[in-house]
Amino acid sequence: MAVTDLMCSVYQGFNFQKDQQDRVGHITSLTIGDDEISADLKVTDPEDLSATVDAVGVISRIAWDGGFAEPIIASFRVSRSNKNVLATKQHQSLAKTGVKIAFNVYEYDQGNSAYFKCFHTDETDLNGVIYKRGGELQFNVELEEAQDVMKPSNYEMFLGVAPTDEAQEIQMAISVSDKFTKGWGVEVS
Repeated sequence: MAVTDLMCSVYQGFNFQKDQQDRVGHITSLTIGDDEISADLKVTDPEDLSATVDAVGVISRIAWDGGFAEPIIASFRVSRSNKNVLATKQHQSLAKTGVKIAFNVYEYDQGNSAYFKCFHTDETDLNGVIYKRGGELQFNVELEEAQDVMKPSNYEMFLGVAPTDEAQEIQMAISVSDKFTKGWGVEVS
């Protein structure tokens, strides 16, 4: 099974420079339980530098082992207000561990001199649950502000999401023109 493990530039994600070709990623939608987390970060759209993307978080790393039932593990930066919401949720009993998440990871295609989405949900929320490993929910938000990107204030978040019992799709690409779809989740009737 092909593993996807993508490190993204948080600096480029927050402070996009057109002459840099670093991989960047955004969490564009996130709901945990009944709480929709605000997409309160406005960041540059790598595919259209004149546009912005409303993001819940800027991805530092995202990984998926490629199997239908394998979790997606993501580390990303959130705003101070989202940190407060998520830290409160983290320290309370999570009666509802359902997750809806959408994301885009962009890679630079040297041959076409353009960014493209290399790992994404095609603007569709994936349905999952907070992944549990060894009895522990894979959900954490740092209370200390990150120091590598000073503005805006941002905080590291870690979240593992396992698929629900339904067939879903993840979009992938190797270049601007070489694209494919992989399944995530197994439908149970």
